[in-house]
Amino acid sequence: MWLQDLAGAWIFYTVLPAWPWPQPRFERISRFAPWIGLLIGAVQAGLWMVLSVFGWGAIASAPLVMALGIRLSGGLHHDGLMDTADGLAAGASRQLEAMEDSRVGASGVLALVTLMLVQFSALVQLGALAPIALCLAGFWGRVSPLWAMARFEYLRPNGTAAFHRRHSRPGWDVLPTLMAVLLMAAWIPPFKLLVGLPVAVLVAERLGRQLGGHTGDSYGSVLLVTEALTLLCLAVIASAN
Repeated sequence: MWLQDLAGAWIFYTVLPAWPWPQPRFERISRFAPWIGLLIGAVQAGLWMVLSVFGWGAIASAPLVMALGIRLSGGLHHDGLMDTADGLAAGASRQLEAMEDSRVGASGVLALVTLMLVQFSALVQLGALAPIALCLAGFWGRVSPLWAMARFEYLRPNGTAAFHRRHSRPGWDVLPTLMAVLLMAAWIPPFKLLVGLPVAVLVAERLGRQLGGHTGDSYGSVLLVTEALTLLCLAVIASAN
């Protein structure tokens, strides 16, 4: 039942209280990840707009909005970004070993700081357009792992995120994403709405080829990189108009 999978996605991808009904199921939750990303982006957008009502500028609002996004997701993807960066820095022969190490290396810290600086800069440049950009970034960020699951093998057969790849049905799992795009198309111009799509695909492809596949950590990594680059692209478009 799709509603059970949506309830499972709510629990898995956020720290928000669980639904009282229905009983969650966790097998095919990844297909609803873009919807959860849209929700998280909408909550962030709401905070941005509330702060603007009280006279907060973009420079003051951006860090709080970013912190809220981390809190709502439980920081799950940020950990994956740091582990992936450490794995890439370790080289092909040790990358999986380095990614499994619970200690964070210098490459992981630098990757996280760099990504957050990009997000901050883009949000400040977007200003009043930040709320819609946050929704789009949250949405397309969670499309990127879906592409990674469909295109690449999972590198750890017994890994904690292996169930995503095992239960995915690429042809059918894209339907919730398409439904969301059609709904958003009623309010958002196509060139802005779809700017994150090539970003999501290219980021998942590039990292998948670098690693020779994907892991749960790299799913989180492509999500965050896609979010940041989508915000950056929207900021460039906004500044050009």
